[in-house]
Amino acid sequence: MTPLPRTPLPQPPAPLTDRLLRSWLRCRRRAWLDRFGVPEERQWNAHRALALNDQLRSFQTLLPKRPGHGEAACAAGAPGVVGLRLRGTAPPALGVPLEAHPALLERIAGQSRWGAFAYRPVLARQGRRLTREARLVLGLWGRLLADHQQAPVPHGLVVAGEGRALQRERLALGGGLQHQLDDSLLRLAGDLDQSTPPPLVSDRKKCTLCSWRGLCDREAVGVGHLSEVSGIGGKRREMLLELGVTSLAALAAREPEQLAEELAVYGEQHREIAAELVAQARVQASGVPQRLGDEPVLPELETAPGVLLYDIESDPDARDDFLHGFLVLEREPGGGWNLDSARYQPLLALQEHGEPRLWQRLQRLLDRYPGWPVLHYGETEVIGLVRLAQRQGASEAEVQRLRGRMLDVHARLRRHWRLPVSSYGLKAVAAWLGFAWSQKGVDGARCLLWWRQWRQWHRAGGARGRASRHQLQRIFLYNRDDSLATGAVVRWLLAQP
Repeated sequence: MTPLPRTPLPQPPAPLTDRLLRSWLRCRRRAWLDRFGVPEERQWNAHRALALNDQLRSFQTLLPKRPGHGEAACAAGAPGVVGLRLRGTAPPALGVPLEAHPALLERIAGQSRWGAFAYRPVLARQGRRLTREARLVLGLWGRLLADHQQAPVPHGLVVAGEGRALQRERLALGGGLQHQLDDSLLRLAGDLDQSTPPPLVSDRKKCTLCSWRGLCDREAVGVGHLSEVSGIGGKRREMLLELGVTSLAALAAREPEQLAEELAVYGEQHREIAAELVAQARVQASGVPQRLGDEPVLPELETAPGVLLYDIESDPDARDDFLHGFLVLEREPGGGWNLDSARYQPLLALQEHGEPRLWQRLQRLLDRYPGWPVLHYGETEVIGLVRLAQRQGASEAEVQRLRGRMLDVHARLRRHWRLPVSSYGLKAVAAWLGFAWSQKGVDGARCLLWWRQWRQWHRAGGARGRASRHQLQRIFLYNRDDSLATGAVVRWLLAQP
């Protein structure tokens, strides 16, 4: 007897999760890719690891004892709980299940189904301000936790920092926040119902933090997305779209004078930038760099016996410039510059040694090469070094001499050249010149993660201690490569007629 074909049972709708909500609040396209994107297209980046590292340090200060895990810990009344999965239902208009995994629950006074206590969700804040993303995620945690523990959750706790500097902030989770949450969940579900991802965002500067960056970068290049034109952010792109300029090619085809008049309705500053935007688009469309004027770009190097290539690695949250790296590059007898002969000199700025000692070491190094220009890419290095000198009591004359030695390669490049690149950052410019970093996929965020791990484990024995020491060497290698990349830009500038 031939068996009858079986009708497949309908699959329950996939839940909307707190992670999907986070992604959607950052970028509608990102949430769609998180659910439907090809996993192999996803790139690991260090930003989430850094956020988890900050979260751990904050939570350890808030609750020094190890938290309990899951439902059993809640029933036992543990002071802190991790690993609890919460489920619920979205607004009636959706009928879609919700799911969340709160980072931490803190026991508070109250009455719940577990006894004479209750819990509230705890979120570790990133940055100096509480974002809309953090508020809505905390609101979702509070809503689902209230149903799960059968007790209201009127407030959540937001923490930031560690040790004595730990900041605590109570956030009310009711009222308008829940209305905003319902609206966001409805719109998130609508985007996930689409067969294709939402369009690329207008301002793609924050895409560097996203694991789908590579995929979106390729699409942006393929369609000539206006964000690929250096100098165009989200607001300026919206203005151009309203004027019918929809792509890099369309911008390159516009007459600068006409575009200036059209942009003037948005403000005089936009009129003034019109010619620059068209010129930049034309250079990117042609792939041919354009020289601006005929003055020498780096006249200071014509008679210099050598140069110092300088790059700082920083922990911005701690306001800590933890590594000052120098490449010592002497002029060759024939007058040229050979980057292969450069000597790397790293100076670690350990907080336990104090700033006075660091300043003395920097002074000794700089005094060893009198008259040598100090080349750096961007303003970070000159700002950091001058502020350090001022904090250590340097006279105004000393500060001026220091400023006189500092030479910003990025500023000189922008003044004298227009390049076919979407960004004039060091990574983009050096890559266009053919420079390759020794360690694939490494950036400042990963370097910072290595530094924090080294600080935590470098005194430990065994495999963990060895790994942290290896990470310090990788930090040095990355910093050295950044200086070499600056040198590659300098070498190209000097080679141009």
